[in-house]
Amino acid sequence: MSSLTTLTLYGNSLSGGLPDNICQHHPSLEKVNLGDNQFAGPLPSKLWQCTKLLNLSLVENNFSGSIPKTIGNLTMLKGIYLDSNNFNEIPKEIGFLHQLEKLYVQLNALKGPVPVVVFNMSSLTVLTLYDNSLSGGLPDNICQHLPNLQMVSLSRNKFDGPLPSKLWQCTKLQMFNLAINSFSGSIPKNIGNLTQLTMISLDTNNFTGTIPWSSIFNISTIRVLSLSRNQLSGSLPANIGLGLPNLQILYLTEAGLSGVIPDFSNASMLTKLELGKSSFTGFIPSTLCALTNLQSLKLHNNSLMIDTSTPEANTLSCLANLGNLRLLSLTANPLNARLDDSFRNCSTSSLQYLYLFNCSMRGNIPIGIGNLSSLIELNLGYNQLSGSIPTSLGRLGNLQALFLNDNKLRGYIPYQLCQLDNLAYLYLSSNQLYGSIPSCLGNLTASLRYLSLGSNSLSSTIPSNFWRLAYILSVELSSNYLIGHLSQDIGNLKVVTQVDISNNNLSGILPSTFGGLRDLGNLSLANNNLEGPIPSSFDGLLNLQFLDLSRNNLSGVIPKSLEALSLLKYMDLSFNRLQGEIPTGGPFQNFSAQSFVSNKALCGAARLHVPPCKNGTVEPNWRKAKYIIPGIISVILFVASVSIFVLRRKRNVEVAGEATSLPQLLWRRVSHLELLRGTNGFNENNLLGSGGFGSVYKGTLSDGIDVAVKVFSLQLEGAFKSFDKECEMLSNIRHRNLIKIISCCSEIDFKALVLKYMPNGSLEKWLYSQNSLNILQRLNIMIDAASALEYLHHGYSIPIVHCDMKPSNILLDDDMVAYVADFGIAKLLGGGDSITQTMTLATVGYMAPEYGLEGMVSTRGDVYSFGIVVMETFTGRKPTDEMFDGEMNIKQWIANSLVLPYAKIDEVVDANLLGIVTQQEDDDHVRKRDCISAIMRLALTCCAESPEERISMKEAVATLNKIKTKFLKDADRPLVQQRFN
Repeated sequence: MSSLTTLTLYGNSLSGGLPDNICQHHPSLEKVNLGDNQFAGPLPSKLWQCTKLLNLSLVENNFSGSIPKTIGNLTMLKGIYLDSNNFNEIPKEIGFLHQLEKLYVQLNALKGPVPVVVFNMSSLTVLTLYDNSLSGGLPDNICQHLPNLQMVSLSRNKFDGPLPSKLWQCTKLQMFNLAINSFSGSIPKNIGNLTQLTMISLDTNNFTGTIPWSSIFNISTIRVLSLSRNQLSGSLPANIGLGLPNLQILYLTEAGLSGVIPDFSNASMLTKLELGKSSFTGFIPSTLCALTNLQSLKLHNNSLMIDTSTPEANTLSCLANLGNLRLLSLTANPLNARLDDSFRNCSTSSLQYLYLFNCSMRGNIPIGIGNLSSLIELNLGYNQLSGSIPTSLGRLGNLQALFLNDNKLRGYIPYQLCQLDNLAYLYLSSNQLYGSIPSCLGNLTASLRYLSLGSNSLSSTIPSNFWRLAYILSVELSSNYLIGHLSQDIGNLKVVTQVDISNNNLSGILPSTFGGLRDLGNLSLANNNLEGPIPSSFDGLLNLQFLDLSRNNLSGVIPKSLEALSLLKYMDLSFNRLQGEIPTGGPFQNFSAQSFVSNKALCGAARLHVPPCKNGTVEPNWRKAKYIIPGIISVILFVASVSIFVLRRKRNVEVAGEATSLPQLLWRRVSHLELLRGTNGFNENNLLGSGGFGSVYKGTLSDGIDVAVKVFSLQLEGAFKSFDKECEMLSNIRHRNLIKIISCCSEIDFKALVLKYMPNGSLEKWLYSQNSLNILQRLNIMIDAASALEYLHHGYSIPIVHCDMKPSNILLDDDMVAYVADFGIAKLLGGGDSITQTMTLATVGYMAPEYGLEGMVSTRGDVYSFGIVVMETFTGRKPTDEMFDGEMNIKQWIANSLVLPYAKIDEVVDANLLGIVTQQEDDDHVRKRDCISAIMRLALTCCAESPEERISMKEAVATLNKIKTKFLKDADRPLVQQRFN
């Protein structure tokens, strides 16, 4: 179709690279749109032979590398749309495109300064390069060379320095966004020259001085003004509403301003006003109630009050009735008003988020608050509210979070709260509530995640329905008057991370089902009347960090199995009736005498202030001996009989197995001929990759099963030994995250392993070719790899050291489940050894220091390598990257990014993982950043210089699972959960 002028394949699932001959077959192309597909790799050099091209859109693909220099041939181009790819360079030849009007290269991996030639395209009207890693200052002559600029977005980069004085000569500018950079200095007064400006965003920089309001007032067209998170000073002008009559959005949160809030009534078009985290004082002006278009008002964390001298002056009352208001945040202001006066006659149904947390509010919660039918979150915590909880709250069918904690509320918990089918957070703690826990709360199985009823006067038993809350994450019932036994059904709370039922009147024994709560991190049952032993099943609480069972009537011994709780940091068993020896291993090495005080029958180390344990061997008397000796003889005879039987069976098995040297666990035999046929003669087209001892091919066995065939290059030194070692290892170890062996083919001049085929290749391929893994996928892969290493180190009869952990040895199946492979240089630590020596070197960059210097091999060396792999997985940087030279290595680079107060994890993490931050998306960005920071801290712990300081793989697996749980939990939180403090 040589006459084709428009090619649009937008929004499909097309993949691979672009063919090099598009323009050869379609020389008349004027418009190309291949956006929102899965294309990858560099752009073909001949794409730029489409010299008639006017518009080119390749958005939301996985293209990488630099934009080819030959783009300068497309001199008729008017629009380039390359956003959401992985391009790392803009060539200077782009300056030849003198007719170009729109250039979109945001959300890529561009680095360094913006090429000067970009500022030579005189026809350019739109320039968007946000969310890259561009740096340096802005040239002073931008506007001289780009006189037609209307829209500029350079946000989320690393630009710094002052703004050039001539920047304000771009008089056609309508939208100007420099947010989230490191610009400094003052905001130039000649900003008022931009008289056509509708939007300017300079937030999250280092600007100082006062805001040039008189100059900004010249821009009557401005609709959006964002200067939040800077270091400015001064106050708001009294006539701001008159000066900016078209203003719709004003963001000045944490900008450094002070004084009183002026009259905004003339800014009638305002929809969003944010003045939080500042030093504003005085009354909240009632003139804000004239802003009928207002959708969001954030005045949190100031020193503002409500004028209650007359009902008409009560600003809070009129704000609640604004017809378009969605969000009202006055948190952490000394409002000093009565809530029932402010919300007595609520009529609006638009309000979704109401934050009056810590506002010195008094009075009752009015019944009329049930009229706010659109409410998603209601936060009235930390006030002085009194009276009862109104049953009208049950009408708030959209409510997801209710915070009434730390007030003076009295009465029963109304069962009407059980009608809130979307309720995820219910915080009623620290009030004066009494009666029982409503049994109907157990009906909120699908929604309820956090429940806090502590520090009230609740009585009776915990209702049996309560334990149906299978997805609840936190249960806080402490400091009440609850009675009865703890039900075995507590084991139904499979994902709970915190349980606090301390300071009640509970009795009976501890349920053994506690041991099934694998994610439980904090457990407090202190100051009750519980009795009986500590269940041995507590050793299943592998994520437990805090355990308080003090001040009960517990008896029996402290289970030695608790030594397995490697994450346990705090334990208090004091004031019980425990007896026997205090365990000494695991976390018990770090506990003090305070953890065991007032248990009169305990014994152990002197540092615990208990008596030493007596020798348990006592000389038997003849009376006891006449009963004991016959029993011993019987046992000896029984053991001897069983041993003879087992030895005979073993001999028979050995004789039967002499016919073959292949392990009996291999489920089928494969010949050299079958492998030749299945790989088409080990054809190069079937080659999956090459390693230190040979190559791996994709093959298909005679029964149609796809396999990976690892063929050893026998001419290489150590190949025979590597084959034997890997065949032995893989034939005997079994774990869901270890590569599965199907067979070993061993002939005089040919040796190969037949392995399960992994269709998604290696982690290395995904990190550097496709580069499309999100945070959760990478975290799951790391958990899988860590689980495999945990099994090798702790789950097999003899510890196995892999010795060569790296991304190319982590393979992925159809479901992106990870498998650890390549055991060619693995070592067995036999004979009770925890360390051995070797002359075989692992891969440079991943091996532990003691391995490379001394050939010392231990499981801690694998931990080190795993830590490096974690860093590489989340930064996209190899430990051998050319940027790491001298004293700077990947560990130091990561460590520097986590140093407070100027932590800059965003600068090291793979640019594909953290999306652009906007006013709406900022909390999601913070969630991702916190998750990755936690992962990097774990990686650094794995990579400690001294092997003794590194954690074990058990601890690594537990910590990764905890990070994942928190990441998913935070993702499940609706925006309602975001705090404005």
